[in-house]
Amino acid sequence: MLTAKRWKLLKALCGAGPVSVREAARRVGRDVKAVQSDVTALLNAGVLDRAPGAGVVFPYDAVKVEFLFRAPS
Repeated sequence: MLTAKRWKLLKALCGAGPVSVREAARRVGRDVKAVQSDVTALLNAGVLDRAPGAGVVFPYDAVKVEFLFRAPS
C-alpha cells in the first residue's frame, strides 16, 4: 500500500493544505496520471482526504512511523 513513491507524495503534501493532483505531481516530479493513481489509492485507504472544492489534503503537519521486522524464530 505505502510504496516509496507514495511516501514521497505524502511527504510533499504534509502540512501543505489543499493541493491539486497536478500540483502534487509537479512537487514530486512525476506524471499526473501516475500520481492520480496513487492519490486514488491513498484516498481509498483513508490516508488522504478530498479538499473542499477540488484537490486533496494530507491533514497532518507531522507523521512518525516506526517499523520493526524480525526474522522468524
